[in-house]
Formats: sequence, structure tokens, C-alpha cells
Amino acid sequence: MLERIFTKVNPDSGTIFRIKKYAIHDGHGIRTTVFFKGCPLNCWWCHNPEGIRAAPENAGKRSETVGLEMTVPEVMATVEKDVIFYDDSGGGVTFSGGEPLTQADFLCALLDACREREIHTVLDTSGYAPVETFRAVIEKVDGILFDLKIMESEAHRKYTGVANDLILENFRIVVQSGKRVRVRLPVIPGMTDDVENIDRIAGFVAAAGQIDGFDLLPFHRTAESKYSRLGMVNRMEGVVSPSKEHMDTIRERIAGYGFAVRTGG
Repeated sequence: MLERIFTKVNPDSGTIFRIKKYAIHDGHGIRTTVFFKGCPLNCWWCHNPEGIRAAPENAGKRSETVGLEMTVPEVMATVEKDVIFYDDSGGGVTFSGGEPLTQADFLCALLDACREREIHTVLDTSGYAPVETFRAVIEKVDGILFDLKIMESEAHRKYTGVANDLILENFRIVVQSGKRVRVRLPVIPGMTDDVENIDRIAGFVAAAGQIDGFDLLPFHRTAESKYSRLGMVNRMEGVVSPSKEHMDTIRERIAGYGFAVRTGG
């Protein structure tokens, strides 16, 4: 499966489904977030289902196309318009998705272009990629937002479509590399939010080494209309967002392991 997903690479162009300007929850400062299309995971709670399929697709009655083939200069032309905001706020560019590592050569070309222009870069990733691909990318990036979801392997496979052994290996690699890492934990009722899972994630991270902290991402229902427009099944129908009290309990529990924890990105 990995070979099929990660073999088609192109350093000159890639498929992007959104470029969000003035993002304030995807790393430090004011940022531009570039969303790559295509993801090897299929999480039940995905908030960006339009990023799962790799190819451009139609959505909605007006046949809106989701996903656009873009070159490195085309992406950089958009990014560079906001350099003044990056400089003033300590921000930069965040590469998200989908999963940017599925278009690793294109991602590396963009990271090189950002470095030439002294633009700070962050990778928002699930960590699910061949180790050699992961190492090549993190060498070029300034910071990492790394999603950790479920520690028990079979439950991880059930709710995301893949096992988590490769993800955990890549997490250890990035922490040991000395790069700045924040863990992002989606808080999904009945799937990721039980005490055992929270403790296992916090314990695993503590054993891996030094990180910047945790971001807790509470489940929300804002993506429901996307599933309908894309003709996809919404497996979270009827699930409600976790309460503030529940989020506070999880935050305090992780903080007990010595981590700085915040709710939101």
C-alpha cells in the first residue's frame, strides 16, 4: 500500500485543494496554510474530507472542482504576498492536508523555495510515510505539528484505516532529530478520549524526548456539509462535541506529565 501511495512524485507540481491566508491556529504567528490533496488515512472524524482523495474531484450541484494542479512558482506567488505578516508576527507557511508527505518531492521543492526566501516552515502531518521519505522532509522543515490519535494498534486501524507502528517510529525519529515538535491530539468522543488512551499517548511522548507541547483539537461538526457535497458517508453523524469540562479534564491529565497543553491549534 505504501509503495502505491508514495511512488508517484513530482518536484515541479502537485495537487492543492486550498490555500488559507491569515491562519493563526497552524503554528506560531500569522501563517499561510497550504493544503495538499491526498491522504493515506481515512479517519472517521476527518475535518477535511476533501483532502482524502488524491485526484481533483467534483463537489456539489454546481460541479465545483476540489483540487488544483499547481507549480512551485504558483504556490510561492501566493505565499510571498504575506511576507510582511510573517516578519511582523514570527509566522510563516504551514503545509497541511490531506497528508503533504504523499507528495514529498513537491513538498521538498516548496520547502527549498521557502528557505531561499527565509520563510519559516511548519509541516502538519499524520507521520504515516516511509521512514526515508519522512527523514528527507524533516531535514528541510523548521517545525512539526504531529498528530497522535490512538495508541492501541487495532483501534487505530479501525478508526483511521492504517496501523500506527510506522507513525510511532517516525515520531521517535523527529523528536530525536531535535526539530521543534508539537503534538496534536484530536479529542473524539468514544474513540480517542478515554483515560487509557490519553495516558498511553502522554507516556509515549514523555519517553520519546523533549517536545514543545500538546494541542488538543476537540471534535466539531462543521465538516458535515462537505461529506454530503462529496458523496461520502459521514460516520460521525449525531456525535456531539466534547464538553468544556471534558476538555479541561484531558488537558489537566496531560499537563500532569509535565507538558504545556492548550486547546486548539
